[in-house]
Amino acid sequence: MTIDTVRITANGMTFECLTAGDSGPLALCLHGFPDTAHGWRHLLPALADAGYRAVAPFMRGYAPSDVPADASYQTGALALDAVALHEALGGDGDAVLIGHDWGALAVYGAAAAAPERWRRVVAAAVPPAPAMAAAFLSYEQLKRSWYMFFFQLPFADFVVPMNDLAYIDQLWRDWSPGHDCTEDMAHIRSALGTPENLTAALDYYRVTWGTTPSNPEIDAQQATWAAVPPQPTLYIHGRNDGCIGVEFGEIAADGLSAGSRATIIENAGHFTQIEQPAEFNRLVLEFLAE
Repeated sequence: MTIDTVRITANGMTFECLTAGDSGPLALCLHGFPDTAHGWRHLLPALADAGYRAVAPFMRGYAPSDVPADASYQTGALALDAVALHEALGGDGDAVLIGHDWGALAVYGAAAAAPERWRRVVAAAVPPAPAMAAAFLSYEQLKRSWYMFFFQLPFADFVVPMNDLAYIDQLWRDWSPGHDCTEDMAHIRSALGTPENLTAALDYYRVTWGTTPSNPEIDAQQATWAAVPPQPTLYIHGRNDGCIGVEFGEIAADGLSAGSRATIIENAGHFTQIEQPAEFNRLVLEFLAE
């Protein structure tokens, strides 16, 4: 199954998307940081073979998708993007949502904001709000999350792009120990290689911590990221994740809706869908088939 490229206008922006499959229920796959739509290169063909129309957009601010004119990077904006893409792609109530890292936060919000649009939810690497709340009360997790606080500084705009994004290359090596990220970094350099795009990626973190102002027009939507998806939800976490501790992945299903569960993938770090694609795809496809 080949992967194609399309451009879709939704929520006032143009998104470049990787796609596989031309019929069946929509499977919308949302990437996180520091990643691109190519992070779904193993899952998209598997979804298409299973009868889905799989679509993975480059998230707002990541080239070649648009940088939003209003510089809105709240999780509420990401959720609204997902809902608008569902509409633009002609999705129905059989559509499924799959998200990793920031994409996971987006799917929590979109699933809660428009529950009639999505049948099932899969999230990876960033657990739902109850587990994340516990994480940020943990000294060990705060140490892992040091980069978030560094990103609040203007100095980060100088350091992160140095030496062809060597900082981001090192994040990958810390978060997914032993994984060869050469191919992934090539895609990331294309997506975040300009100051405008890199600032967009950092602004996801800056608006979250209040360093940059939020968009008041999205504030009502913003609360949905912390809501529990009403759909059955599969949460996936890598045993060796250097970004968010596995102990928080293990409690990720607590309080989720009926039919939900959390699964730990062995011998994987933060980017489970790339590091262990066969196991990740198996877990996702089996869950979606239930």
